[in-house]
Amino acid sequence: MSNIEQAFTHGKAFIPFLTAGDPDLETTAELIRAMAENGADLIEVGIPFSDPTAEGVVIQGADLRALSSGTTTDRVFDMISEVRKDVTIPLVFMTYANVVFSYGLERFAQRAAEVGANGVILPDVPFEEKEEFAPAFRAHGLDMISFIAPTSHDRVREIASHAEGFIYCISSLGVTGVRQKITTDIGAMMRLVREANPQIPCAVGFGIATPQQAVDMARYSDGAIVGSAIVKIVAEYGTQSVAPVSAYVAEMKAALNAAYGA
Repeated sequence: MSNIEQAFTHGKAFIPFLTAGDPDLETTAELIRAMAENGADLIEVGIPFSDPTAEGVVIQGADLRALSSGTTTDRVFDMISEVRKDVTIPLVFMTYANVVFSYGLERFAQRAAEVGANGVILPDVPFEEKEEFAPAFRAHGLDMISFIAPTSHDRVREIASHAEGFIYCISSLGVTGVRQKITTDIGAMMRLVREANPQIPCAVGFGIATPQQAVDMARYSDGAIVGSAIVKIVAEYGTQSVAPVSAYVAEMKAALNAAYGA
């Protein structure tokens, strides 16, 4: 069992996302520690990019703020290296292919592993192009997380059979962002995944914001991923966002535990 898969052994997993460097890297480090202390099972750390095509306006804004504050890939790595001194839960980088290419694939993989990351998510790399990146990540013990989407039913079995760490199930078409209602048949997608790869955990993201939405999505999956709702709190409170984000994470994990047990 990989480190990432262990995140799914404590009941339904709660997986928060935040953009590194928004509003600054010192606050990001505090947020990661606070989320881990308040029930996060795995944390996705976004390395900012100037053209984040999978993101809605909320996370686009966070990327721009982070880049404007001087955040670089090297500075994100240095911050994670410090955080790893007291945070033990799995950490996964989410960024874009251009960030990895410009840094150098082998160099990126080596440095990510050195600072204690457990995996990488590249939302603009389709499954068919995964092997351009995955071997370098695997060589350094990093899982490359795959997506399945509501339109990929014909490909879900193939993606699931080759999945590493966990599968990121996209709940809705379009870019990231809070949604009032999620109508995708998550149960049908999960059945396809289970048939192809019964062992791989699968977490649902895109649009989840409330405890009830997290509980609803976790009914069929192994956990819930929340990004935009957390990034909105950080945008509102800036350097004072640790307390409200901590309370939000605790509330979401408590809802999952209440519904399904720890």
